[in-house]
Amino acid sequence: MTEASAAPATGSTILPGRGLNLGLALLAFTITFWAWNMIAPLAVRYADELGLDATQQSMIIATPVIVGSVGRILTGALTDRFGGRIMFTILTAFSAIPVLLVMWAGEAGSYALLIVFGFILGVAGTTFAVGIPFVNAWYDPKKRGFATGLFGAGMGGTALSAFFTPRMVAWFGYQATHWIIAIALVVVAVIVWLFMRDAPTWKPNTDRVMPKLAAASKLAVTWQMAFLYAVTFGGFVAFSTYLPTYLKEVYEFDLTGAGTRTAGFAIAAVIARPIGGWLSDRIGPARVLMISLAGAAVMAVAIAFVPPPELIAGTEFVLMAGFLGLGTGAVFTWVAQRAPAERVGTVTGIVGAAGGLGGYFPPLVMGTTYAATGSYTLGLALLCVTALAALVFTMALARKDRAAAG
Repeated sequence: MTEASAAPATGSTILPGRGLNLGLALLAFTITFWAWNMIAPLAVRYADELGLDATQQSMIIATPVIVGSVGRILTGALTDRFGGRIMFTILTAFSAIPVLLVMWAGEAGSYALLIVFGFILGVAGTTFAVGIPFVNAWYDPKKRGFATGLFGAGMGGTALSAFFTPRMVAWFGYQATHWIIAIALVVVAVIVWLFMRDAPTWKPNTDRVMPKLAAASKLAVTWQMAFLYAVTFGGFVAFSTYLPTYLKEVYEFDLTGAGTRTAGFAIAAVIARPIGGWLSDRIGPARVLMISLAGAAVMAVAIAFVPPPELIAGTEFVLMAGFLGLGTGAVFTWVAQRAPAERVGTVTGIVGAAGGLGGYFPPLVMGTTYAATGSYTLGLALLCVTALAALVFTMALARKDRAAAG
């Protein structure tokens, strides 16, 4: 079988051009994540214009996550075969199409079309499964935690979207905002095609996709990491997409004010992710995950008490973001350590899909429980319980790894 994704350089070998390629991967990931999150910052606007209830609003927020999640399984496997340069170029360019379709659906005032085109927009969220194996191939094992964490900071595209999208609508108009993002996607796709290169050590895995997926699905590490990423990254996605609605309902912020505070949440997670990877290189990903999950559980309880704005509530949301960000960085350091080199892309795709799906269901739960009870307490309690279950699982997994090692 041909090796894939990389047998990266060993020791402390530095491959020429790795910084440039990491930067280009970060750029493509950031702009596609901005596109992926185009609906959420405007969900309040759509709800007001179309008369949507809480459940319908949560559906248009959560729908793009479906393809962005499940689609990572396929894009991860295809990256093993075609490489990051081709996959980044195609996915970034294609993402411009659903951005414009969503614009048209909003102009037409059609809830059904927003759901359909939001589903297609999810393609923009699949680039994560391209970047992890691509970056892994450029960096030696001792630096992968930091490198993949830095790449993962591209999830800050959601922060940029939360902060700028409502403002751009106010400055330039609804249609112009979508055209600007669509053009930016095409420009970045051209830049990636011209300047990005796959690592010299990378070789395509020409195995058929379905057998590769079947082989990866038989690895214990795939499902172990999938569960942990569903909690950590899923928690981040859920908060960053639903927070504008939450802040409007609980604290009565307007669209711009809620977007600004959501951007702050996302920025905190973005900063914490490479820190989580860096710490994982030094003290191990299991310990970082334990800190992450324990902290998230505590913050879920604290937020449920509806602390007063701005200082106390803001601090608690930033801490929640920081803990979740640490966890996302730690999970993929663990993936890089434990997954077979020729399966990194495929395993990444499945794990990334789990993370995205982890972010799909909480907004639906939050919207449904709020509609039923008039409070978000139950939803936050479920988050706390989930984080504690993941903490216990991480402790057991770390204990098993120690026993196997020694």
